[in-house]
Amino acid sequence: MAKIFIFDEFNPEDNAMLQALYSRSASSVIDHVEKVRKCGSGKFMETFYLGYGHSSIADCGSTTIFIEKLSILADKSIQDWPLYSGQETSTRYIDMSKQEIIDPLNNEKSKEILNNWMKFYIGNQESVKSHIRSIYSKKSDEDENIYQRAINARCFDIMRGFLPAGITTQLSWHTNLRQASDKLLLMQYHPIEEVRNIAKEIWNKLKEKYSHSFSDVTFEEQENYRKYVMQKYSYYKLEKLDSDFAFYTDIKHEELKKYIDLFNKRSIKTGLPHFLTELGVIRFDFLLDFGSFRDLQRHRNGVCRMPLLTTEFGFNEWYLSQLPDDLRIEAENLIKNQKKLIDELDTSEFIKQYYISLGFNVTCRVAYGLPAACYVTELRSGKSVHPTLRNIAHKMTRELLNNFPEIKLQSDLDKDDWDIRRGTQDIKEK
Repeated sequence: MAKIFIFDEFNPEDNAMLQALYSRSASSVIDHVEKVRKCGSGKFMETFYLGYGHSSIADCGSTTIFIEKLSILADKSIQDWPLYSGQETSTRYIDMSKQEIIDPLNNEKSKEILNNWMKFYIGNQESVKSHIRSIYSKKSDEDENIYQRAINARCFDIMRGFLPAGITTQLSWHTNLRQASDKLLLMQYHPIEEVRNIAKEIWNKLKEKYSHSFSDVTFEEQENYRKYVMQKYSYYKLEKLDSDFAFYTDIKHEELKKYIDLFNKRSIKTGLPHFLTELGVIRFDFLLDFGSFRDLQRHRNGVCRMPLLTTEFGFNEWYLSQLPDDLRIEAENLIKNQKKLIDELDTSEFIKQYYISLGFNVTCRVAYGLPAACYVTELRSGKSVHPTLRNIAHKMTRELLNNFPEIKLQSDLDKDDWDIRRGTQDIKEK
């Protein structure tokens, strides 16, 4: 009978070494644990020569990094990684009015742009809440507190479109030591200085804490290549859009038909088996506001390109459609004026992103295997999802069903997107 042991009390490097020793020793982990306790945590790795041959040992030790007072742009650069795990401040549930804003230019024009966005965001929340209540009145069987939280959440859904991308947030990053190293080695060449500085600071803190796993030894050819990749491909922008939504796949029907039973027998909220990924790629190109792109980016099982935030593709209509008529006119005038001011900024397209609000559309490209495409489509079609992303999920659903009519999807295609359950989605002390 198999023996099971759980040892969580050791630091990441000792934990990694405990696992690595399995590949070079037939002794039980119990024996190795005794060595850790004898040496003392943090010194165990020093007792072994690390001629392991490859860096997978660092996959076995994990850590959690907490990062605060960084811009949403920097936040997204950290999360632009297929194995990212963590959480961030939600603009859909938190009033961002008191958050600091990073202003790289720090001049009269840049301050004017940021002040204009925040004045609109802060000054019109009550008007928007009143408008929402007039559309979605409380039902007699609904709890007042839950209803009010749902109203607040809907208000933030709307008003977050007017937040500048330079507004600060906070996030956690749970990662193994190898992934942290690989990601930070790229981030150090990011075209935005804030991101480069964050990468440097995280590296120094990790090196101080886990000196065996973070080394300053570098190779010029590797560094040159990383620099080239990051400076040329950190951001994606489709120069020309033939339509606001496009679908591509190389999956062959004759291959897919062999596994139709996996769709027919699947119960609700159950993922498809990963091996179906071998059938081919599904790619979607579309316009989506940057605010909702941030939710889509959370799906790591595929490729999600980091879009360059510009004003070129317009402000997402949904945010405007949710405003009372008089406020919509004010918002349209604001957006027109802000675009002009942003265009006049004497800086790079990368820095201009700090002054563009989250409601502006960006060109998005995502590529998934079939299981991941179905998962993202179904999950993001639910009523609790931001309506602009939910609209994209509905388009994904239609394209998948049009191209693969033999499959079954569990998407929620109800047109009504109001859900009072938003008022129950909270973390609070018991």
